[in-house]
Amino acid sequence: MTVGPVASPSRSAGGSDAPIHPVPTALARRFAQICTAAIAAAIEGHSLTPLQYAVLRHLDVETAIYQNGLAARLGTDQSNASLLVEELVTAGLVERAIDGLDRRARLLRLTPQGDELVRRLSPGSRAANERILAPLHAAERPHFVELLTRVIEGNRELDRPGAGRRKRGSRQSAGRSKRSRGAEGTE
Repeated sequence: MTVGPVASPSRSAGGSDAPIHPVPTALARRFAQICTAAIAAAIEGHSLTPLQYAVLRHLDVETAIYQNGLAARLGTDQSNASLLVEELVTAGLVERAIDGLDRRARLLRLTPQGDELVRRLSPGSRAANERILAPLHAAERPHFVELLTRVIEGNRELDRPGAGRRKRGSRQSAGRSKRSRGAEGTE
C-alpha cells in the first residue's frame, strides 16, 4: 500500500501548507520538535533546558540514579549526561554522592531545591503533554503511548547515542567526493 503526502492542518512560518511525509523517520523528527517545543514552553523562565528538566524528572521518579545509567535513560552519551549533571549540581538542583558499595560510582538525587522546582513545574509539564496528545480522542491516547513504547523497545539496537550521525569531517569529505565525481562526469 502506498501512502501519499498528507497536508498539515496548520500553517508553516512562511504561511504555506507544511507537507508531512508519512514515514516513521520524518514523522518522528517532527514529533520530537513538537515535544521539545511544548516542554520548553512549560519550563520557560526557569533557566532549564528540556534535557535538564528530563534529568530532574528522572530523578523525581527514581529518587536515586547512578550517573552512568542516566545517559541511557536520556538517550544521550556519557559526556553529555555528565555535563548536564554538572550544570544541575552547580545550580543546586541535584546532589552527587559516592556509592558506599562502589566508590567509583556516583548516585544522583534531587536536592530539596530541585524537588521543589519539579513540584512547581509538574503541572505545566502535564499540561504540555496533554496539549501534545489533544488531537487524539481520550481513548486513543494511552494506546498511542503504548505503540510508541513498543516501537522504541522493539528497536533497542538502534537506540544509542550518536546513532546515524556523521563522523567529524565526513561532511567535508562527502562534499569533496561529490565534486570530484561531478568533475569526472562533465569531461
